[in-house]
Amino acid sequence: MSASTAATSSGFVPTPTPKPGLRLEAADITVVVIYFIFVMAVGIWSSLRANRNTVGGYFLAGRSMTWWPIGASLMSSNVGSGLFIGLAGTGAAGGIAVGGFEWNAAWVLVALGWIFIPVYISADVVTMPEYLAKRFGGQRIRIYMSVLSLILYIFTKISTDIFSGALFIQVSLGWDLYLSTGILLLVTAAYTIAGGLAAVIYTDALQTLIMVGGAFSLMFIAFSEIGWYDGLMDRYPLAVPSVTIVNTTCHLPRSDAFHLFRDPVSGDIPWPGLVFGLTVLATWVWCTDQVIVQRSLSAQSLSHAKGGSVLGGYLKLLPMFFIVMPGMISRALFPDEVGCVDPSVCLEVCGASVGCSNIAYPKLVMELMPVGLRGLMLAVMLAALMSSLTSIFNSSSTLFTLDLYHRARPRASEWELMVVGRVFVLLLVCISLLWIPVIQTANSGQLFDYIQSVTSFLSPPITAVFLMAIFWPRANEQGAFWGLMSGLVVGLIRMVLEFSYVSPSCGHPDLRPSVLADVHYLYFALILGTLTCLVIVAVSLATAPVPKEHLYRLTWWSRHSLKPRTDLPGPWTTPEPVTPEPVTPEPETPEPKSFCQRFSLWLCGLSGPSSAGPGDESIQVMSLEEEPVWRRVCNANALLLLTVNVFLWGYFA
Repeated sequence: MSASTAATSSGFVPTPTPKPGLRLEAADITVVVIYFIFVMAVGIWSSLRANRNTVGGYFLAGRSMTWWPIGASLMSSNVGSGLFIGLAGTGAAGGIAVGGFEWNAAWVLVALGWIFIPVYISADVVTMPEYLAKRFGGQRIRIYMSVLSLILYIFTKISTDIFSGALFIQVSLGWDLYLSTGILLLVTAAYTIAGGLAAVIYTDALQTLIMVGGAFSLMFIAFSEIGWYDGLMDRYPLAVPSVTIVNTTCHLPRSDAFHLFRDPVSGDIPWPGLVFGLTVLATWVWCTDQVIVQRSLSAQSLSHAKGGSVLGGYLKLLPMFFIVMPGMISRALFPDEVGCVDPSVCLEVCGASVGCSNIAYPKLVMELMPVGLRGLMLAVMLAALMSSLTSIFNSSSTLFTLDLYHRARPRASEWELMVVGRVFVLLLVCISLLWIPVIQTANSGQLFDYIQSVTSFLSPPITAVFLMAIFWPRANEQGAFWGLMSGLVVGLIRMVLEFSYVSPSCGHPDLRPSVLADVHYLYFALILGTLTCLVIVAVSLATAPVPKEHLYRLTWWSRHSLKPRTDLPGPWTTPEPVTPEPVTPEPETPEPKSFCQRFSLWLCGLSGPSSAGPGDESIQVMSLEEEPVWRRVCNANALLLLTVNVFLWGYFA
């Protein structure tokens, strides 16, 4: 699953007490200005290059993307500023085990390219709720999925990224929270609205280069400061703060800090949960979440989609080395600040009594980076924030426009859908700005302490439904719906309990019920996913099956079928493009007289015809056919990726 979300499970993002920021030198300011110029230039170039006035052009980049921008976008869409803050902080507090969240992604990314994307292509869908509507029929599952996804995006992903980015800017530079966040949101919204998915993907590719380059520069500086990996292994176990709590051991670094696999009962991240429970969450994020899947669906061929998955898998191997381990280095170098345990000391250092491990990454930047490179690291954080937000904005707009708005207005013109999609991005920007004070007033960042848990309560039923839909033709609408509902009820019960009981501080007894204290959230995710599958099986077997003529090209087993499929009653179709009726042709886009109006419509790609012509790139349909050479190249690279991944797991296990 998203490492930036996963990392929140250990006291994510306390509300900081404003500290004097760094003084930016001319070189730092120059780097930041160059960064913004590059991002806007790439955004404008990709906006002009893409077809932006059709559903396929705006939401799927005309299905024209190649493997390398897709792979880079898969990485940067998942890497928000929360990853740099939360993942480094979790590494500082508990060691390398959290890096397993990143390495697990390689396996499900291969599953995305080789298993899930072929089914989505054969089903010819744009959104994930649309696939479930075609597979099961009816409307209630599609609406439920769309609404739940939007809620998760707004109240977890967007808020996490905004606040963690603001934390970095405020703690390290002392900038005004509202001004800096507002400017970032407006810039990201500008090229998201103007260029659609094409602009998002190409700017994501640039952001990935900036993030990887900047993070590696800090990694080398930090490792050279501590004496490389041997020095880290020697000094991290000694990173004990000078002020401790009597008769406790919470000030001591974990003895298993350099091991991925930890005790299945007492471990902070037990290895069965890391291997199996995390895979349930990761399958939802990488294989069924609109933000990720939409990038692969924009590929010009199945081979390019597979190549993007492989590149994304290689890139996800890196955060262990340039984020997690630098977080551990930060604790070794600054144990009194990053490793504080006394509530009064922590409150003075970072404004949160529960601990200050989340300042690990900003602390490294403030203390170790020379002039010029500070500006680079600010650009890195801005890149992480902007890339994840643009991806979420675009995918949320897709879900709302095609799955909710088009449901309410099934005869809406394509021009109308384009306007609605762009307006919804502006609405998300406003919600994001209004959400900042709520985040700020969260008690010691308590809201973020549970984001990972919330995900584990709500996403396993979704994973179960998609797996059963793709691999078990006998699953029907009743089974899928009641599986989702039963999973939601069980998940909400656990979530209410989680919010009702606070995790004990250092030196205090754990008075929570055993279902919270003894059942790790990764175990709960596995249990919830299994329970949902059992409900789907039971209800489906007790009700009528879906006739075969409704399932052609909607399951893994029928993806190559050439037989005509009869759509189940209920689902509405996504227009790509909407074809005007012969009797009452679709009205022409009104030509505005004002220059400002004409420029605004041109900038948003709304000044052209309202539907695609014959041969337009937006109506290109991806095929499951692959050239033998490129199929073998993709397969060989996928095997190499998984081999490297297994070696790393074994080496650090």
